[in-house]
Amino acid sequence: MITRRMVLGGFLAGVALPALGEGLVSSPRPVPRGGRPAPAPLGDASALVAAAKLGGEVAWVVVDAKTGAVLESRQPDLPLPPASVAKAVTALYALDRLGAGHRFATRVLATGPVSGGMVQGDLVLAGGGDPTLQTDQLGDLVARLAASGLKGATGRFLWWEGALPGVEGIAADQPEHVGYNAAVSGLCLNFNRVHFEWQRAGGDWQVAVDARGERFRPEVGMVRVGIRSREAPLFTYDRGQVEEWTVASAALGKGGSRWLPVREPGRYVAEVFRTLARAQGIRLEPGERIEVLPPGQEIGRVESAPLPEVLRDMLRYSTNLTAECVGLTASGVRDLEGSARAMQAWVKATFGVEFDLRDHSGLGGASRVTAGGMARVLVQAEREGRGLKPILRDVGMKDDQGKVIEKHPVKVLAKSGTLNFVSGLAGHVVVPPTSGNGGRELVFAIFSGDPARRDAVPVSLREAPEGAKSWTRRARRLQGQLVSRWAGAYG
Repeated sequence: MITRRMVLGGFLAGVALPALGEGLVSSPRPVPRGGRPAPAPLGDASALVAAAKLGGEVAWVVVDAKTGAVLESRQPDLPLPPASVAKAVTALYALDRLGAGHRFATRVLATGPVSGGMVQGDLVLAGGGDPTLQTDQLGDLVARLAASGLKGATGRFLWWEGALPGVEGIAADQPEHVGYNAAVSGLCLNFNRVHFEWQRAGGDWQVAVDARGERFRPEVGMVRVGIRSREAPLFTYDRGQVEEWTVASAALGKGGSRWLPVREPGRYVAEVFRTLARAQGIRLEPGERIEVLPPGQEIGRVESAPLPEVLRDMLRYSTNLTAECVGLTASGVRDLEGSARAMQAWVKATFGVEFDLRDHSGLGGASRVTAGGMARVLVQAEREGRGLKPILRDVGMKDDQGKVIEKHPVKVLAKSGTLNFVSGLAGHVVVPPTSGNGGRELVFAIFSGDPARRDAVPVSLREAPEGAKSWTRRARRLQGQLVSRWAGAYG
């Protein structure tokens, strides 16, 4: 499961992560004593859009969840990038194709009998595409093998990652060094990131690279990070037998840490497994990658949580790797864009909605959806009991300062999405019955985007380009104003 430490790891060293979803930032009116949102004069919402000063385009639609009747809209058929709102579609797709009982499994196989604690043959680490596997789980698996008496293998130590296609990075239009642009593999660990920590020591630097968990902290040798005396570029990367990173010293201060992506995740998982095994007295040869999984007896495994729990965390923390792994598993297609196209075809066949999808996470900037189409998907999905609404996060109603209004009666169950100069929010507004009011549920989708401005930023600078933070803040404020307006007027 995702731990708070793993999520916060991406934020270490004060680096912003535009691909992580966040909730509403502003909902401008507090709840009056009567318990209902204060009524909002509707009028024309153009003034709100003008005040946001976003540039580009803004589109939205709000509908009655029960009837599907459109209550208010602006450019509902305009295609815009969905960012991480796309993960809501991926969740529906995975639930439909895989089922709520699906679990991802990482297995250890023996190609021969175990005698005297030794596998009489090869020992195989076989991935099942689990995007949530963490070092502590792998360490516990090794500990169980050691407790069973396993001491090693007479043959080779093999690893197989063929359950999913290998993808070196989700989106080519994202910087190489950002941890949220992960590689995809049938073997995954720590969201396919390695922990890099640095400390100034006199005139030199102390550097550590490991695959840390809460209880296990194995060092990693296949990734090296060197610090160079320069101001730019911030990072360089060279892939060989060792993945070599260099970092500009001017950006590091006295110390800190962050997670860096690993481009060969299968090899990474195999190395960490072997290191953990050695610490438990299990001796294995250096790992070898295999293309075809051999037959063998299963001697150990670790399973993910059931699919709805995996998806709930994906939606809450907006983990891109999870979206791609579950999407690829659901489609069975061996390339990422082809898998996204398969999901796109499923959306059209199931909901009668045409989207243009290039991945399952929304991390790339080329995908396009419409506010009207997204609202239609959400309405039908809930009507048919497809299981999305129960796993959406309650992002809460918020005041003018962006703080959650505690015990607010209105629930906002939604998925947000953020890229540079792109912001989206879609979900359900649930207004409970009160005195004189029967309550009502709304479904909404809001997309704002200035793709031309985003595309003008060089890829290497897209982690935190100038103006993106304030743009996103204004876009989220507009989302909050609209949701508050609708809750008060239509609830």
